[in-house]
Amino acid sequence: MKFGNLMFASLAGWAATAAALVATAPAYAAGPYPDHPVTIVVPFGAGGSADEYTRVVAARLQQKLGEPFIVENKVGAGGVVGTAYAAHARPDGYTLLTVGNAQLIGESLRKNRPYVFLRDFTALAPINEADLVLVTNSKLKVRTVSDLIALAKAEPGKLNYASAGVGTPYHLAGELFKSMAHIDVVHVPYKSSGEARMAVLSGQVAYMFDSVATMASSIKEGKVRALATAGPSRSVVLPDVPTLDEAGLKGYRATVFVGLGAPAGTPAPVLDKLNAAVASITSSPEISQSWASVGVRSMSMSRGDFQHYLRDEIQKYAKIVDDARIPGL
Repeated sequence: MKFGNLMFASLAGWAATAAALVATAPAYAAGPYPDHPVTIVVPFGAGGSADEYTRVVAARLQQKLGEPFIVENKVGAGGVVGTAYAAHARPDGYTLLTVGNAQLIGESLRKNRPYVFLRDFTALAPINEADLVLVTNSKLKVRTVSDLIALAKAEPGKLNYASAGVGTPYHLAGELFKSMAHIDVVHVPYKSSGEARMAVLSGQVAYMFDSVATMASSIKEGKVRALATAGPSRSVVLPDVPTLDEAGLKGYRATVFVGLGAPAGTPAPVLDKLNAAVASITSSPEISQSWASVGVRSMSMSRGDFQHYLRDEIQKYAKIVDDARIPGL
């Protein structure tokens, strides 16, 4: 009798466990994904490039998959607030995250963040990438990258460059340039890209790195001078401007990108469906040609390749931060 009772209790325990698992099974198991609205958390401000491109993709995902894809801005601490929120969301495919350079740089600089990016997120799909461009104010008597490096070496510690703030991709692009060119220059951080841009335009600061998409009109109007772009090949928007690699800094590359991630543990079939849907959007002629006209490249990668891309970028930024001895935020 005791054995029978024990066996009955064990079976009852297993039944209870199975029932609990069914009760807590992810919503996607009830039917084809998605079957209710999906939230994309953008941890950056409304109106910025990451927000803008996420909304373009979200609108088309809604058209393709038949459910609303709602963009929700959760800003604060350089992207940490929104990223932390998404990290602790249920991994069922109904909460996604917009990913950019800030989170990858933050892996080296933001010591108290409540997540580890590659542990708590999985790569979903890239959206696009834009090259940076090295520009000087029009008063500076340099015409080439070699001229700028020569001037910096002739006057160590006197030349300065602007950025949108410590730890931004523009700051790290400047530090990478400083390291590869072996020059001693001063970083001048501003509160925003707009303020940094105005400092260069007015001649207060010698140079800066900015996105091609943002700076192209000022370059064409002669307000600033473009010395080189920082992508893997020449920009279609600035075809006469050499890359930094061509200008002598072999292997130099600095871009800003936007992509999507999901909480770790999100089911692979859901991720695969979303990856294919995003790739079909970003590779469509309507989107890719529109973005190319302003110097932005559509991106399309498998989930595995995008995961490698994110890991490589984190490692690249970690080295720049370490070499430049940039203090944690």
